[in-house]
Amino acid sequence: MNYYRALTIAGSDNSGGAGIQADLKTFSALGCYGMSVITALTAQNTQGVKGIQEIDPQFIEKQMNSILDDIGVDAIKIGMLFNTPVIKTVAKCLREIKECPTVLDPVIFAKSGDRLLQEEAIESIKNELFPLATIITPNIPEAEALLGCSIESFESMQQAAVDLNKLGPKAVVVKGGALSARTSDDCLVVEGGEPQWLKQERIDTKNLHGAGCTFSSAISAFLARSYNLEDAVKEAKTYLTQALIAGADKNLGHGKGPVMHFYNTWG
Repeated sequence: MNYYRALTIAGSDNSGGAGIQADLKTFSALGCYGMSVITALTAQNTQGVKGIQEIDPQFIEKQMNSILDDIGVDAIKIGMLFNTPVIKTVAKCLREIKECPTVLDPVIFAKSGDRLLQEEAIESIKNELFPLATIITPNIPEAEALLGCSIESFESMQQAAVDLNKLGPKAVVVKGGALSARTSDDCLVVEGGEPQWLKQERIDTKNLHGAGCTFSSAISAFLARSYNLEDAVKEAKTYLTQALIAGADKNLGHGKGPVMHFYNTWG
């Protein structure tokens, strides 16, 4: 019997709510063996990011190769990459992997608003990684930064998903949580097809730290378990919704707390 193997390539969140730590929790909660390639170290908590320490791109490549040469992967999630040299290194490694589902969460801003991707690296992530991605999962501020436009309605959100799909990824899901609406709907476009809406009533919670990381890593976990892409996205949204509901009444820190990754085992 073999494990379902899921790899996260992302930054470390020492407070445990987002980044590598959230990804590994999600993989575990959804029945996958999680592995990691750390692209940056952050000093952060529920109130914000206090500092970022870069990781040498050569060491990032060494982390990647150590996993690929031995264990292998069934699906990959990519999160915080921080700068162009890291992006180019990750792209180089991905080109050597054949037909592995890859979920790219183009992390640009933390929930606190702190920048996690250098502004000049935005074009690099579009040129280097979009063509290699099975699906990208930007939120509205990230979609705005990637396209250089304003998204203030469901109509402009849908157009953004269509436009991002034209830039190379096989699929795009634009997350609508940042819209001021009573719902938190996401728009999915797969390979130039008709947009699909994943609808959800908005959950009343301040504990949103790591929600985006959790969603993208959940998609990766379901892809590792051989779900088709559309089902993987829908199941991931269901998982995140339950994790948000379960974490809504929890208290941790003095800012935006985390989602409850293990709601189905912790009770």
